[in-house]
Amino acid sequence: MKRVYKAVAVAEGENGFAVHLDGRTVRSPARRDLILPNRALAEAVAAEWDAQAESIDPRTMPFMSLVATAADRVEIQRDHVIETIAGYAGSDMLCYRAEEPADLVRRQNAIWDPLLDWTADALGARLRVTTGIMPVRQDEAALNAIQGVVAGYEPLAMTALHEITSIAGSVVIGLAVTEGHIDADAGVVAAQLDETFQIEQNGEEEEAVERLANLRADLLAAAEFLRLSRAWN
Repeated sequence: MKRVYKAVAVAEGENGFAVHLDGRTVRSPARRDLILPNRALAEAVAAEWDAQAESIDPRTMPFMSLVATAADRVEIQRDHVIETIAGYAGSDMLCYRAEEPADLVRRQNAIWDPLLDWTADALGARLRVTTGIMPVRQDEAALNAIQGVVAGYEPLAMTALHEITSIAGSVVIGLAVTEGHIDADAGVVAAQLDETFQIEQNGEEEEAVERLANLRADLLAAAEFLRLSRAWN
């Protein structure tokens, strides 16, 4: 899609802030006006539009993508999104451990166990851990506790949580980041633990390194989106 607008601006209205392209409010793909809760997030989205060259590249606009997802999906399909996010707890990556090599086992225990302990202590959700690939059945009370926490999120924060959780393959990591227990960089380390270990053992492969770099960028963008969505004007 070619860039046909010239001026990008942020406008304050009764219900929040909008991004204007040549005076027209930016809309979602479903044609919903995007009204943002604070100037900080609106300016971040505006900066993405302003940075576009002759052709618009959605891949360079993560904040716009997340705002649109919040409007077109999370607000409309809230219950489904809650179930999707909370559903990761049933097969959370952190609950499935390697049996060997010993170095990987130690690293998983050192980085993942504290996150599961935090989930149990802070959220009331003690998840069971197993080794290998055989599924482990989680307590219904733990699953319900996690779903209850997720259900308390407003649409923009829930969008960020969904993004981080899906990138990490772990709602434990997603909640640890969005609840402020760990920062985004620590979330990346936890999410990429196995892949990083394999690269260390087998050497770097360009495709694997690029994939991890892209996932890292996406997770950090989602965390920054969350921060901006909660900023004071």
